[in-house]
Amino acid sequence: MGAGRGGLFRESAPAGTEAVMEELDAVLAGRGWAVQERYDSAPEPAQPVRLRRNACYVVLALLFNDQNEVLMMQEAKAECHGMWYLPAGRMEPNETIVEAMRREVKEETGLECDPLTLLAVEERGPAWIRFVFLAEPTGGSLKTLQEADAESLQARWWDRESPTLPLRAPDILPLLDLAARYRTRPSHPPTLPAEMPCTRICQRLLAAFTNSTGDLWVLMSTAGALHLPVMACGTTPTEMRRGLQASAARLLCECILLGPVTVTAQGVLGLQHLGKEAGKADGVCFNVLLTVGHGDQSTQDTPPELRDQNFQWWRVKEGPLRSKILQRLSSVAVVALCS
Repeated sequence: MGAGRGGLFRESAPAGTEAVMEELDAVLAGRGWAVQERYDSAPEPAQPVRLRRNACYVVLALLFNDQNEVLMMQEAKAECHGMWYLPAGRMEPNETIVEAMRREVKEETGLECDPLTLLAVEERGPAWIRFVFLAEPTGGSLKTLQEADAESLQARWWDRESPTLPLRAPDILPLLDLAARYRTRPSHPPTLPAEMPCTRICQRLLAAFTNSTGDLWVLMSTAGALHLPVMACGTTPTEMRRGLQASAARLLCECILLGPVTVTAQGVLGLQHLGKEAGKADGVCFNVLLTVGHGDQSTQDTPPELRDQNFQWWRVKEGPLRSKILQRLSSVAVVALCS
């Protein structure tokens, strides 16, 4: 074990390694890991997330038929009446994320569906988060003009060419391209939300450092039992507007890592939410994969030093686990996190 100016590098297996390996394996597999509500960083005031009060979650679904046509719905709302969009809408209290997606698709298109995977998470800070799904139809029938209601006017399958549909907003075009690429060549394993409660919007960080010879280190918190760091987002108006990626990178650079460093958020390995206790468990935990490097572009063989003694670098030597992490890093096999 070698000591840096402000932190430690663990070369041998630290106490609690077995539990850490279980946590890493669960997070990499998208199963999630319980949030203990004891955060390694929690900006004040430490208030629970209240859906529709200090946070807004939106679900959006992309469904395709056998002709590779995408499911579209025609808007009924006055501000965009007659325009077309993907089925989408805000989550309601007491819903899981998947339940909200299924409900919106049914209400706006008439079809029932099952989720295949999360395609992306779009965010404008914790105040607005959209969960983008690839799903498949399982029943129902397309809503017609005769069935128009406040949710939508009608639904149809669209080949993106003919006819030309007036879109409510062009923000769905990159999502259509992302879905087409994923259906042709999946960029990450199927990933769905784990139904596990969380009171805050937070990030569990799998922050990894690799050197030129392929050695791998993962940042660990030593507060209590050894674990991956969990950082809670603040609930002040300023904190709620800050992007999740930016807040994680800023925290690592300003509070944990010493010297010039680079931190890159690669994407989401999975997320956790339950939402069955409105006002008590509306939070989401994002399990985020990040890479850490030396900001001076040097080819140093060891991770950046740490300023906070409550953290340490753990060198991952175990074969299958090390291979899983390196595979995710090399192919960026994660759900896109878009700020």
